[in-house]
Amino acid sequence: MRLSADLLAFSDRIGHSFARPDLLSRALTHASIATPTRPDNQRLEFLGDRVLGLVVAEALLKADRGASEGQLAPRYNALVRKETCADIAREIGLGEALKLGRSEMMTGGRRKDALLGDAMEAVIAAVYLDGGFEAARDMILRLWGRRVHAVEADARDPKTALQEWAQARGLAPPSYTEVARDGPDHEPLFTVEARMATGEAERARAGAKRQAEQAAARALLARMEGSTP
Repeated sequence: MRLSADLLAFSDRIGHSFARPDLLSRALTHASIATPTRPDNQRLEFLGDRVLGLVVAEALLKADRGASEGQLAPRYNALVRKETCADIAREIGLGEALKLGRSEMMTGGRRKDALLGDAMEAVIAAVYLDGGFEAARDMILRLWGRRVHAVEADARDPKTALQEWAQARGLAPPSYTEVARDGPDHEPLFTVEARMATGEAERARAGAKRQAEQAAARALLARMEGSTP
């Protein structure tokens, strides 16, 4: 099998030349276009997630040899979560190479966090199966390296951090309400309100409901910590 021009260009962007081009083709094939003779990327995604986790854990240990498990865990979670994988996928133009069915293309699949993040993990697995662990690690460190060294010392999920802040003060957990949904069906914008039981609230807007919740939680936590004596 020979790679098409767009997959060759993508291969150049990730810095790996495939001895088995079929692996890259499969990694970029979404279930919406898969057939019995053209398998999707879900099994590769499963494997890539594990390879990514091992490389990131090792990199974090080397980056901060004095960090405790309690410090490393939130940093790890921030680096391997789906949103981070999707962000990196955008940086390398993965969406342009992703093979989708018509329905997914019409609903903006090339921009969806879930699809991009899954495909990024599948690409990691394809590189691992094609070139071995060293090749996969080299690619991950090239793409994630800046983030490994820049990840916040306290990289807790904003919703978790806000809930822990409330619990530490004997307050009920915050609530999240979708207050608006705008834009076309293929590219919606969600507005979410995060509210404390004591009445304080913040709103945020994003292209995914979870992202809007996270942003609202982050804003509300900053407000509550700023108002704490």
